Amino acid sequence: MCSVLQSVIIFLAKFVYHDLFFRLGAGKSSLLQALFRLVDQSAINGTILIDGIDIGCLSLDHLRSHLSVIPQVPILFCGTLRYNIDPFEQFLDEECLAALEAVQLKQLVRNHPDGLHLLVTESGTNLSAGERQLVCVARAILKRSHILIIDEATANVDHTTDRMIQEVIADKFRDRTILTIAHRLNTIANSNRILVLEQGEVAYFDVPNNIDLFQGYTEN
Repeated sequence: MCSVLQSVIIFLAKFVYHDLFFRLGAGKSSLLQALFRLVDQSAINGTILIDGIDIGCLSLDHLRSHLSVIPQVPILFCGTLRYNIDPFEQFLDEECLAALEAVQLKQLVRNHPDGLHLLVTESGTNLSAGERQLVCVARAILKRSHILIIDEATANVDHTTDRMIQEVIADKFRDRTILTIAHRLNTIANSNRILVLEQGEVAYFDVPNNIDLFQGYTEN
């Protein structure tokens, strides 16, 4: 692993909702960079295995095709709505509409004369905060990756949108492995297992049967 992470050995089961709980500076960025191979492999002292396969032996395209991320700050580009959820034009219009319907954005398309080709400005500034995040969720639904990483995806949305995103994830990704990056205890309720990282080391990795244990790790 990167030098920020120390002796991190984690076995993640398939089709399980994992929560990765971090304090600031605990190694979240390093872990994500290593998982997506965003850092030079020569700078990593360790191995990440997915299904027993060293990700360092995979092509970047193959590795990243199996990973999706819903970030805390939505990443949207200047272009059509369709481009933002299907940038490589891999899916039919009907599939794009189904993904948007799953996140309750189909009406946005129907109400616009350009439909799927409505223009999204850089960073999605012509959409609400909730709509921007829902576009990212729709993109992940379309991609159908084996592993979904959720990085505090509901931190900047209202309670109604938060609840809907949680329900959509529980429904559409129930047969996927989910890793949720969390800094607050109220985001871990649905997790099957919890990993706590502190100062780059594993402090806890087990079922969430003792919530009191995590009080010292919160930022609240």
